[in-house]
Amino acid sequence: MSKSNTFVDREDLNQALEVLKAGGLLLYPTDTIWGIGCDATNAEAVEKIYALKERASEKSMIVLLWNDNQLASYVNEVPEVAYELIEASDRSMTIVYSNAKNLAKNALASDGSIGIRVAKHPFCEQLLQRFRKPIISTSANVSGASSPRNFSEISEEIKAGVDYIVKFGQEDVAEREPSIVLKLDPSGKFEFLRK
Repeated sequence: MSKSNTFVDREDLNQALEVLKAGGLLLYPTDTIWGIGCDATNAEAVEKIYALKERASEKSMIVLLWNDNQLASYVNEVPEVAYELIEASDRSMTIVYSNAKNLAKNALASDGSIGIRVAKHPFCEQLLQRFRKPIISTSANVSGASSPRNFSEISEEIKAGVDYIVKFGQEDVAEREPSIVLKLDPSGKFEFLRK
């Protein structure tokens, strides 16, 4: 049964939600590359991602939100320019904010900052809306290996290490790129970390 790129299967969505609620790991498509995800407020779930990726825990994670109105729930001071940058960008953009709050401590950088992206993707948007919490999004690869640009490039090791693999988007062979990353300080000054 072929599905259009925007139709999200309810059963696929429900299974992904159940895994998130249970503290499990998801392999899922995003507006950029495929990601490994979990509840961004659950430190034990975040720890499982570090273990699967064999990644040093000093490296912070990225979290996804479905709406920029949620930023104030997870960042102490959101500079006004953040909303303008999100709206103006025609590419997926992750913004690193200082002084994160209400997220798992082990998801944050050692200085308390966190990268946040408002996801513009049919599956992510519905998942985030229904879950009502931010979701970790980190590239679906072991640390040091190249990031998979589509589902077919994801290693068996990663697939075997998650609790659920989302069906949506697996046939999409378009090669995707990671997001732009910029660091924004509370004064509103920003610099690009990755273009």
